[in-house]
Amino acid sequence: MGYKPIGDYGIIGDMHTAALVGIDGSIDWLCLPDFDSPSVFAAILDDKKGGRFKICNAGKGVSKQFYHPETNVLSTTFSSAEGVTLVCDFMPVRPEEDHSVKRHCTKIIRRVTGIRGTTRLSLECSPAFDYARTSHKVRPVEGGVIFESGSGEHLSLSVPVEYEVTEQGVVATFDVSAGQSICFSLGLAGDVGDSDFPMADQRAEQLLNQTLKYWRDWLGCVTYEGRWREMVHRSVLTLKLLTYAPNGAIVAAPTCSLPERIGGSRNWDYRYTWLRDAAFTVYAFMRVGLTQEAEQFVKWLDARAHELGENGTPGIMYRLDGGRDIQEEELDHLEGYRGSKPVRVGNGAHHQLQLDIYGELMDAVYLYNKYGSPISYEFWTHLVPLLDWVARNWRLEDEGIWEVRGGRRHFTFSKMMCWVALDRGLRLAYKRSFPGNRDLWLKERDAIYEAIMEQGWHPGRQAFVQYFGSDVLDASMLLMPLVFFVSPTDPRMLSTIDAIMSDLTNDTLVNRYDVKQAAADGLGGQEEGSFSACTFWLVEALTRAGRLEEARFIFERMLGYANHLGLYSEMIGLTGEALGNFPQAFTHLALISAAFNLDRKLGKGI
Repeated sequence: MGYKPIGDYGIIGDMHTAALVGIDGSIDWLCLPDFDSPSVFAAILDDKKGGRFKICNAGKGVSKQFYHPETNVLSTTFSSAEGVTLVCDFMPVRPEEDHSVKRHCTKIIRRVTGIRGTTRLSLECSPAFDYARTSHKVRPVEGGVIFESGSGEHLSLSVPVEYEVTEQGVVATFDVSAGQSICFSLGLAGDVGDSDFPMADQRAEQLLNQTLKYWRDWLGCVTYEGRWREMVHRSVLTLKLLTYAPNGAIVAAPTCSLPERIGGSRNWDYRYTWLRDAAFTVYAFMRVGLTQEAEQFVKWLDARAHELGENGTPGIMYRLDGGRDIQEEELDHLEGYRGSKPVRVGNGAHHQLQLDIYGELMDAVYLYNKYGSPISYEFWTHLVPLLDWVARNWRLEDEGIWEVRGGRRHFTFSKMMCWVALDRGLRLAYKRSFPGNRDLWLKERDAIYEAIMEQGWHPGRQAFVQYFGSDVLDASMLLMPLVFFVSPTDPRMLSTIDAIMSDLTNDTLVNRYDVKQAAADGLGGQEEGSFSACTFWLVEALTRAGRLEEARFIFERMLGYANHLGLYSEMIGLTGEALGNFPQAFTHLALISAAFNLDRKLGKGI
């Protein structure tokens, strides 16, 4: 069938897991029962072996996709000379109070409705359990089939049309006339006698209406009403989809091993929660009025503070259940997206030292304490040892925000975020009169500042640089005014912005760094696309510097790089194509922050 562009997908989910639905009607990625579980459909990583669930025109036609307004319910329209058919895809969402159940019953419902004429559609459902490593049997039952895997996980598929059993699954060809609806449902098999198997159209419509109402009611809590309202709303809806409902953790992306460069080896698993995203998450949620989501995420952070490692430090990333053991594994039997190998599951960066996470953690706590609810004393007692550790260890080299695998450096961003950690700790201590080693924190906070100004600044480049003693530019320096390390109009900051716009920016898109000059990342200096979030960082840095015309132009240009549904991947290639894991939470968080601050600076009526 061939690989589709990464940007040709939409996402549906139920805040336990998510599926990618192609514009051709094919579900090419799904992990069950959770985001970080093994896949059952992975055609996006291997077109032949990965498995898919496809409903599409049997002949020639045109397909379009859209989200039902203010929801995460996705529909694909298939149009041909013979007729028009709508395939509505969604995962029913349970009421909030039911999200804490240990075993969530995920279902994918695909409701096919004839709009005009009569359309002939084809269906293929061929799962590939455990990243296509485990074989399965197809067992027909009344109303559908059961896919029985050797690993013990079984799928049930409701099939209300005549079908044929193949070696890997089922296929069918069927007609849909105007006004007719046919419903297919897929989920982990439990009791085959479940009342939802087979799925009756009346029941599917009931679940659809319930799900539509859930998303619209939830979005009604969002307070952002400024310019770019639709893009901000789509971003918050996407972030909600990437939230693991039982504990509030947010996965960086629902996918793994989608390449940052076609044919390259920068293929990572993002189905985990990074502490680095903490401050961005809390800030974005609070800015748009989602205080409940911010509170839930801070509670997740509080729990992690209670589960420190042997050396008394937190992990940089966590599994959905809060575990820190995330072993990286290469799946040699999968060819990778368009031949991009290796395919990796797990993430070896979990054992790295990344000093910046302390700053993001403390900034998140500080922001929530300021704009949400005061943190508890018990939570504070778990933060004090972390602040003491930062004060004594900020001089260490680390792998940094970009998780390099070519050796540690004195990364400027890492030092800056250590400054943020101590600064926010001091602010909290004074604001709340909390006890702590204030003299030590103050002394080391000031020492970090001086070190960055002396060693992180390159007079020749007139810019803050990637690591001490280098002349390499890095887009993470755009965050300096955002975390209040320097004034946005400080001459050093303005010249850093100009340098990044000159050397790291191509057609308004910002690269993280120059891979040929930057600190060795252990991957041979392979080229990559622009990092989507960095462009939004540039927008916000320009906004805070008062360069609003430039900021607005770049922001509007960046909006044009979203896919047809308003979703962003991790990176953007040279020809504007989506690259990397998709959709990426980090980018949508940066979009919300940039939109909020730019809209506020522009003012009303402009």
